[in-house]
Amino acid sequence: MGFSFIDYLVIVVYLAGVAFLGLKSSGKQSSNKDYFLGGDGIPWWAVLFSIVATETSTLTFISIPAVAYGGNLTFLQITVGYVIGRIFVALFFLPKYYEGDLYTAYTFLERRFGAAMRNAASSTFMITRLLADGVRLFATAIPLAIILRLGGAFRGWGDLELYIISICVITGITLIYTFFGGIKAVVWMDFVQMIVYIGGAFIAIGVLIGNMPSGFELPAEKLDIINLGFDMTFREFIAQPYTLITAIVGGAVFSLASHGTDQLLVQRVLATRNLRSGQKAMIWSGILAMLQFGLFLGIGLLLFMFYEGVSAGAMGLATTDEIFAKFIVEELPMGISGLIVAALFAAAMSSLSSSLNSLASSTTYDLYKPYFGKNNTDAEDLSISRKITMGWGVILTVSAIFFAVLQLQGGERPAIVELGLGIASYTYGGLLGAFLLGMFSTKPDKTDAIIGFFTGLIALLFMVQGPIQDLLPGDGLAIAWPLYTLVGSSIVVLTGLISNWVRAFGNE
Repeated sequence: MGFSFIDYLVIVVYLAGVAFLGLKSSGKQSSNKDYFLGGDGIPWWAVLFSIVATETSTLTFISIPAVAYGGNLTFLQITVGYVIGRIFVALFFLPKYYEGDLYTAYTFLERRFGAAMRNAASSTFMITRLLADGVRLFATAIPLAIILRLGGAFRGWGDLELYIISICVITGITLIYTFFGGIKAVVWMDFVQMIVYIGGAFIAIGVLIGNMPSGFELPAEKLDIINLGFDMTFREFIAQPYTLITAIVGGAVFSLASHGTDQLLVQRVLATRNLRSGQKAMIWSGILAMLQFGLFLGIGLLLFMFYEGVSAGAMGLATTDEIFAKFIVEELPMGISGLIVAALFAAAMSSLSSSLNSLASSTTYDLYKPYFGKNNTDAEDLSISRKITMGWGVILTVSAIFFAVLQLQGGERPAIVELGLGIASYTYGGLLGAFLLGMFSTKPDKTDAIIGFFTGLIALLFMVQGPIQDLLPGDGLAIAWPLYTLVGSSIVVLTGLISNWVRAFGNE
């Protein structure tokens, strides 16, 4: 059917509406407490939807269906771990964060280990968000590049140029309400945009079911949910991300790190300003996220049936990540395509706005105020925070363009969702290990924590498939991405405890 003028109009009206509603929902901002924590607090149910919308992004909308299209439903095993991890965060991490007036998750590390540990953790968080959100922004560019290519408005332009246009449009619109509105605008627009993109997903399901070709049966293995992996060798087992043990344990530890130590999501919970409310938002977000992943995996199976299992290459696509976008552009009725793409933009903007706000809060409170802004007035702090937000918008745009260049090069490409989660999982190990060391052991000091933190980060380099491992003799021991956080955090805690024991023994 192709993309029509009506579809373009729907997208333009939606983007303009998002900017307007975001500004209207923000309220008056007079201090950084208003800007980063929503003043007197935000309802827990709004924060619940904001958490899920924040972690969803375009990766879920585009790449999770691609996971099911190219594989099966074993990804769902990880979501069980996500729920377990969030329950642990709610019971053990959140009470620590509500003991005092914390503006960022890393203030806890400063109180336990000193400013150096806080700075290391905060900087690691920023690098993680810079890389992972660069991938997310690039993922948004995939369907828009296809739309512009098929629409003919930019005939003769290459994919990279079309990706750059998409990235700049999304960042520009999101910056408008994030810059002026702060966390209130972010949370309330997350709530609205989650309704939009979930609604868009159900519309796509309805169209798929109504136009399913006859005579094609879904292979039974596509419905596999559990993979025990007991028939594999040890080396194969730890390298496979979707076996039951790896998925549940790795998913639980990943969720423990992402929702317990990442300012992107911790900031949402702190905005409730109440421990009980924060715990409800945290636990229910895991259940809702599990249902959401199931929804998008189901779309992937429906797409497999609709296209009768044809490979992405046979359809002229670069990766399976483009299959859902192809369906949206070519198969949906006039106006509906525009609505679905608007829903996709909703997913992208909810994640980007949250990243911008959390990066700005961490930069302001962990790196700027302790050294340069101790005597600032509320108005000066607010002005600086907005400028920092704008700066991060530019930096994330450049990061997304960088990943666009990498992904457009030749060679086998991973599913974008796995690339994004893999990047986050790598640095989460160090962060989680430092928090566990501080929360559950009283003996290690700042020296032990820093030694353990960087040992964990460096050690993982030799266990992740990549340039460092390629330099090792023989076959390196590669581990699956869900295990990055588990292994990394274990190394941090063990190294920190050993360091404390050695230093204490040497002082006797």
